[in-house]
Amino acid sequence: MDGIGMGVLGAGIMGERMLRAAPGQEAVRITGVWDPSGDALSRLAAALPGLAVMESADAVIAASDCVYVASPPATHLAHAAAVLAARKALFCEKPLAVDVAEAEAFVANAGAARAAVNFPFASSPAVISLTQWLVGRAPTAVEVRVDFATWPRGWQHAAAGWLDGPAQGGFTREVLSHFLFLARRLFGPLVLETASAEFPEAGRSERRVTAWLRAGSVAVRVTGEVGTTTAEDSNSFTVDGAVRLRNWSIAERFEDGVWQPDPAALPQERARPLVLQRQLAGVAAMSRGEPHHLATLAEALEVQRVIEAILTA
Repeated sequence: MDGIGMGVLGAGIMGERMLRAAPGQEAVRITGVWDPSGDALSRLAAALPGLAVMESADAVIAASDCVYVASPPATHLAHAAAVLAARKALFCEKPLAVDVAEAEAFVANAGAARAAVNFPFASSPAVISLTQWLVGRAPTAVEVRVDFATWPRGWQHAAAGWLDGPAQGGFTREVLSHFLFLARRLFGPLVLETASAEFPEAGRSERRVTAWLRAGSVAVRVTGEVGTTTAEDSNSFTVDGAVRLRNWSIAERFEDGVWQPDPAALPQERARPLVLQRQLAGVAAMSRGEPHHLATLAEALEVQRVIEAILTA
């Protein structure tokens, strides 16, 4: 069969999204999926007829050229280490881990292994538009804003056990990390200057964060809050008040006193499958040892360092 054989560890939301995106392209074929939850596997098998459900993580690794680790964050490194030990390519969901020292050791040991991390902005058409609009400019400031009606978001409630815990959940890890990756990719290395995080409910994840940092020479202001909007998810990444990315997939320019969207912009529901297919094309290139556009382990580690520093500020 043509295409890189990719297995999936994790039958949750991200695993399912990637599995649904795979048939839309030819670069990757799915070899199988495993999850410790039999119920999750049964649900996924019913939703995706013909999907090969395997008996263990080791079985998925053995059957695959590349493995996508889409399990909860605290399990990422154990699976990732097993993938690389088997000399297979690794595509890992972010964050690499929730312990920075463990992530640093993993990245150091990985060396030049074929590995990448799933930050979909690396494949976003909206980001391409944003990048083109910034040509010839010398940006000085970025404003990142994320707001949520509740956390976790409604479609994430099945995973609330870890998504709303302070150990590995929260919107800073789950959402703000994407925008910090984007700032890093567009403007340069991240340096955190000041931050604060509020945990008003015992045993639950943060409800508000603020931070100032730099991406290269660009000042970045970050704000995230829960309960400040009626939308499940509202976000923006604004550069010098002139161009912005809104709600994940809408690139806009400020012209004649109003924000004008890119005529080619798609809402997130329609853009997401296309972005994931581009990610999978990158996975195939990475698995073959070819140049690719995906987030590197080093980029992901840099984002993780800043995210965890914000949460412990």
